[in-house]
Amino acid sequence: MPKKEVPLLQLANYLPEGTFEWVVEYLHQYKVHLTIAKSRESILGDYRHKIDTKHHRISVNGNLNKFAFLVTLLHELAHLLTYEKFGRRVRAHGDEWKTIYGQILAKFIEKKIFPDDIEKELKRTLNNPGASTCAEVSLQRVLYRYDGKKNGFMLVEQIAEGKTFEIAGGRQFLKGAKRRTRHVCKEVATGKNFLFSGVYEVKLVV
Repeated sequence: MPKKEVPLLQLANYLPEGTFEWVVEYLHQYKVHLTIAKSRESILGDYRHKIDTKHHRISVNGNLNKFAFLVTLLHELAHLLTYEKFGRRVRAHGDEWKTIYGQILAKFIEKKIFPDDIEKELKRTLNNPGASTCAEVSLQRVLYRYDGKKNGFMLVEQIAEGKTFEIAGGRQFLKGAKRRTRHVCKEVATGKNFLFSGVYEVKLVV
């Protein structure tokens, strides 16, 4: 079943104050079919280029805080603009996309709608944006500060080594040492080791 497009007035509930008109201008100009998706573990947003006469399609996870939602949406809009200009001739997150994404970010940063800490991290990404918000660890860490806090939930990097945590679905892991950029964690049920990003949200097992 095709995803249902979000009503534009409802979209305002997902965006930081004062950004609705600017976002809608992009959506109208490029005929974007925007949907709000359920929480997805591996991606925050997704872009699909138009086929024949159909609209461009963008989906963004609806469980993101307003600043993370906007950043993710701008990321996907940059894919759209890159496709409009270059078609399929360039890499998905190549220099062309990075340039366009950086230009879009700069426009919204100039409008002073982000808190100082988020604005600072976004400025650091302007010259070489990451392939995803998840890939920008320091940015994701700052964006996480604006999530609604849930009792017992925290980032992997906030859990002490040797403590047990649980992920969605009930699987439990024992936190181990950090290896370069990720943490080695042993699954309690199987004894197998898995690597976790430090900014992955989990639930502490007390």
